Amino acid sequence: MFRRRSNSHHDHESNEVYVESKHEVAVDGENGKLYRANFYDKHGRTVIIVRPGLESTESMENRLRFVVYHLENAMLNLQPGQEQMTWLMEFTGWSLTSVPIKLAREIIFTLQNHYPERLAIMFLYNPPRVFEAFWKIVKYFMDAKTFEKVKFVYPKNKDSVELMKCYFDDENLPKEFGGKSTMKYNHEEFSRLMVQDDLKSAAFWGSETQVAPNPDCNGATSF
Repeated sequence: MFRRRSNSHHDHESNEVYVESKHEVAVDGENGKLYRANFYDKHGRTVIIVRPGLESTESMENRLRFVVYHLENAMLNLQPGQEQMTWLMEFTGWSLTSVPIKLAREIIFTLQNHYPERLAIMFLYNPPRVFEAFWKIVKYFMDAKTFEKVKFVYPKNKDSVELMKCYFDDENLPKEFGGKSTMKYNHEEFSRLMVQDDLKSAAFWGSETQVAPNPDCNGATSF
């Protein structure tokens, strides 16, 4: 099992969360609902691709653990000198029942309180109109800094498309996000990367235990 990093010296135990085992992550990740992309953005940031419309896990606790697992591994795969990640969210198959409000709140809480300033920007690509009702609720869970990092991108909105191009090369960006890449989620490749990440994670926590047991990890369209 793997721990979520604590970002505070205070109440260290309460900031420790155990995330899914390799087997659990492999099962949850079979359909490609959330994974680390095999490319970086133009600033060298790790890219997380999210497809909430593919969500199939019933347990909210397991969903949150799955997200935490990928947040941890995103941090482990940052390029030298880079401390932030970029999220790409695509909404094929999404409905109001795809992500419970409570889960959205917990994910936002986790990002803001356990990974402060780790999120550089989050692109919500072409969300359906029904998403407006969901957004009107969950945006109030965000602090001002996080809210400003969420950008809506619509294929017919030139300004939002141009903003996205500032962050990605067309050759890397999947077609589902308006790019030219025909990259598709490959679960076997995901599993291989997961093994590599697990080794990095084990090395990180082993090193942390010996050296630093309690670290201090210090315009677009909107509704």
